[in-house]
Amino acid sequence: MAYIDIEDVDLVYRNSAGHEAADGTLALQNTSLKMERGEFVALVGPSGCGKSTLLKIISGLIRANKGKVSVGGEPVTKPLKIVGMAFQNASLLPWRSTRENVLLPLEIVEPHRQKFRSEKAKYEAMANELLATVGLEGFGDRAPWQLSGGMQQRAQLCRALVHEPDLLLLDEPFGALDAFTREELWDVLQMLYLKRKCTVILVTHDLREAVYLADTVYVMSARPGRVIMDRKIDLPRTRKLDDLYSRDIADLIQDLRHHINVAKSDP
Repeated sequence: MAYIDIEDVDLVYRNSAGHEAADGTLALQNTSLKMERGEFVALVGPSGCGKSTLLKIISGLIRANKGKVSVGGEPVTKPLKIVGMAFQNASLLPWRSTRENVLLPLEIVEPHRQKFRSEKAKYEAMANELLATVGLEGFGDRAPWQLSGGMQQRAQLCRALVHEPDLLLLDEPFGALDAFTREELWDVLQMLYLKRKCTVILVTHDLREAVYLADTVYVMSARPGRVIMDRKIDLPRTRKLDDLYSRDIADLIQDLRHHINVAKSDP
């Protein structure tokens, strides 16, 4: 049985009155996707095709109007506690230190929440270890505004992973960064994935990023979104940036770009 199993899902965004009226937006239609535990998947496709919506459905933040969604063999009927999430905007709380931002999930998610006060020293050590792993050793006491954009995203990854989630959902976490910082953080994410071996779904518009990080890349159609193709990435890990310049990988990226261009005009 697949770890994540999405079968014939439809999602209609309601209108301002809260009804699924004729003017409601059909975001996903007959969308299906399966992935195994520990797999790293990337979702690519035209803007507005429902990639982020699919993440919300998988996490339980919103319910599909039709179809089946299960994670770990259980139907998704409410927000999942086993999920860590990171977004394009790091959204670190400005009144908390970097370490306190990383610790936030442990104050909220059970079973850590009930033990947080009594085991705070242990949890702080966990946060410090994660920060050191991503190159932020010694920055735990800094305020978010004292960190660069790349450093804030490193801290956000730590926050998403500190409670050791089974499933990591990433919605364009590097989209707002410059090219050099983005590539640097690809290696940080790859290292964290190899160390933690959680299941990862990455939404991205960067095809190089998708190919560099994922085991499988799924292409979605224009809205209403559905999965129209997938490509296995035959690159051994640990991957290096030079791998992206091989002829085979360049051809693969070009093929993905072609299918996305087709998807823009063929929903």
